[in-house]
Formats: sequence, structure tokens, C-alpha cells
Amino acid sequence: MIEVSLRWNHNLHYHGVVFGELPRESGRVLDVGCGEGVLSAQIHGRGHRVTGIDRDEASIRLAQSQFADVEFIRADFLTYPFGTESFDAVVSVAALHHMNSVTALARMRELLRPGGRLVLIGCARREFPRDLPREALAFAANKWIARSRTYWEHSAPTRWPPDATYREMRRIARHALPGSRFRRHLLWRYSIVWTKP
Repeated sequence: MIEVSLRWNHNLHYHGVVFGELPRESGRVLDVGCGEGVLSAQIHGRGHRVTGIDRDEASIRLAQSQFADVEFIRADFLTYPFGTESFDAVVSVAALHHMNSVTALARMRELLRPGGRLVLIGCARREFPRDLPREALAFAANKWIARSRTYWEHSAPTRWPPDATYREMRRIARHALPGSRFRRHLLWRYSIVWTKP
């Protein structure tokens, strides 16, 4: 197993976006689709109380074995009986496209306390030929970055391609989370950041 600090892939590459948007004061954080628990553990290490939730039994077992000081739950976050407005932050990396985006964003919004922050890194479907220039740039950047990194393939289930395009996800975010910031990132990811009024 690769040491956590040495792991790299396109999801891990954007963990810094999550860290930069989290509230600075310690709070309760929900990691939706936590997989093997790497992000949950990193957020816990920054002083937050973290609950990681994922439907995949193997991923949760691995998370629990690697990061025993973090709470992990094997369940569907859409139906798990968390209290309304019970989290200071909700984060999610590369999990939204496994769910109905509209339903999942509504549930995340419901779980946030007023003033709470949602930070999401997602995957979307590319559009051709519209995205060809961006794809060429991403491919070159990826090749350059990967030269100095050891790629880590997580064991969590994958779903590809996503149903929604980047443009569709931008529209969904605008409607579900008024005032949210949507940004498309170079290495095949987007981010949504929203503070609950």
C-alpha cells in the first residue's frame, strides 16, 4: 500500500481546494462518498470532527482500518438519519455523479447549518468538439505532473462517464445552490463552493 502522503491522483490533486474553503474554526464535517477515508483523515488532522459516509462496504472497512480515529459509516447519506442542519461543513470528492445530482445537493443543503459551507469536487462529461482545446491542455498538464508523482488507484467503485456535462452541472448548481461558485478545473474536475445563508 502506498503511504498516504505519497498518493496522487486527480481527486487527491484537488483536496487542496477543499482545505482552502473549509471553515477555519473547528466544526463538524460530513464527507459524502468518503471511499477509503483519505480526505476524512486529512480534515480530521486539521482539527475538525469528521464523519465519513459511503455505501461501499469494502471502502468503509479499509477506511476504518487505516484511520481508526475518524468516524466512518457504511450507509446511503440520502437516507441516513442525520439531523437537519447538523454539520458545519459538507464535503464530497468525485461522488456526486454516482447519485442524482439534484437530490444529493438538496440533501447536502438540508444537512448544513446556517453559515455552513459546502465544498464539492465533481466529475462531469466532456463535450466534443467544444472541449478539444481544453482536453489537449489537460492532457499535456497531466503528463507533466505525472512525471514526478506515483499514481494511486483507489479501490472504491467507479462510474464513468458521468451523466451530466460541465455546462449541465453549472446549471444544476446555480439552481440548487443560489449564489454558489462553480469552477471548472484543468484536470477533469469541477468545484462547487456554497455558504448556506
